[in-house]
Amino acid sequence: MNAPLPVVLAGARGHGRWHVANIRRLERAGLVRLAGICELSPLTEEEAGGELPEQSADFGALLDSTGARIAVICTPIPTHTDLALTAARRGVHLLLEKPPAPSYAEFRRMADGIAEAGVACQIGFQSLGSHAVPAIRALIAEGAIGEVTGVGGAGAWVRDEAYFRRAPWAGRRRLDGADVIDGALTNPLAHAVATALALDGAVRAEDVAGIETELSHANDIEADDTSCVRITTARGHRVTVAATLCAERAGEPYVLVHGSSGRITFWYKQDRVLLQRAGHGPEEYDHGRTDLLENLVAHLTTGAALLVPPDGTGAFMKVVEAIRRAPDPEPLPDAAWHSVPGESRRVVPGIDGLVAAAADTLSLYSELGAPWAPRTEQPLKEVSTR
Repeated sequence: MNAPLPVVLAGARGHGRWHVANIRRLERAGLVRLAGICELSPLTEEEAGGELPEQSADFGALLDSTGARIAVICTPIPTHTDLALTAARRGVHLLLEKPPAPSYAEFRRMADGIAEAGVACQIGFQSLGSHAVPAIRALIAEGAIGEVTGVGGAGAWVRDEAYFRRAPWAGRRRLDGADVIDGALTNPLAHAVATALALDGAVRAEDVAGIETELSHANDIEADDTSCVRITTARGHRVTVAATLCAERAGEPYVLVHGSSGRITFWYKQDRVLLQRAGHGPEEYDHGRTDLLENLVAHLTTGAALLVPPDGTGAFMKVVEAIRRAPDPEPLPDAAWHSVPGESRRVVPGIDGLVAAAADTLSLYSELGAPWAPRTEQPLKEVSTR
């Protein structure tokens, strides 16, 4: 058996707590060893989930002193590229949280630098580790739902106002002159976008031909919390994803593949698939999931293919770039939202139905008659990669 691979985690609080627990799980399985934690203030043993590894606020020095083979980066979005390149220059392989970068230029700088260094990089879209993804692709290939006519995505989530105050970069488009782009479609519900594109087979940057955006917010933030995007793929398919953090009630996000003789619904957090097709009763399937850090370890030790390499997220990054270049999201009029008593959160009445209708019809909010929806006058054709 191979010796456990030493891992350094950058960003161990917030969502990083999930990575601490996951690394400890793989540690118990003998696959990795938590060799170091990079945080601005040291973790306690309780936070670290066991005996404390080496800790430092200096990421590069920590990689050097621990002899790390893998770095897991779960830090603020604007720091991703520089930290990834710090690791790559040392020959350290990467699991990089999504979104991989706040702009297409930063994404290319990161991806090109990693390729030049010859290290492996996995982007943290956990939904793309679901065994449902290849199973759905197989159903599509065998013609289970006829010809694919488009893909919809829907995410109706509930987030209170404290969510947007959890970090200085939360809900921001820019911070101290640097891009952040922490909107509903680019961060919390980014999986809906990436998964919808993946099921359409449009994962590389060149697979995107045009993008339309409608971005708005009910909360007192810069970025969008109620938004939709429609991507035209190079094959001429439409991929429409609608999202909100101001739902009336929390819903399970899903992706919907439309076909000429059926449809496939994929609840990606649950790895659950519903196949509906002409001449058959509904068929439901539950799938397993491969953990992305575990897949990265397998790639390094047995040569297994990486599930989410950087180039497999190029199409998603074109969406991030389109949102970055779009006009700043419009605040919804006061009449379009209300506060929930005792819950410190804002709700857009009717948004749950609009999100579902957008995924169902591949329409934008404005086309569905939402009176508050900003109009995209000109679809953004071929997004610049400069």
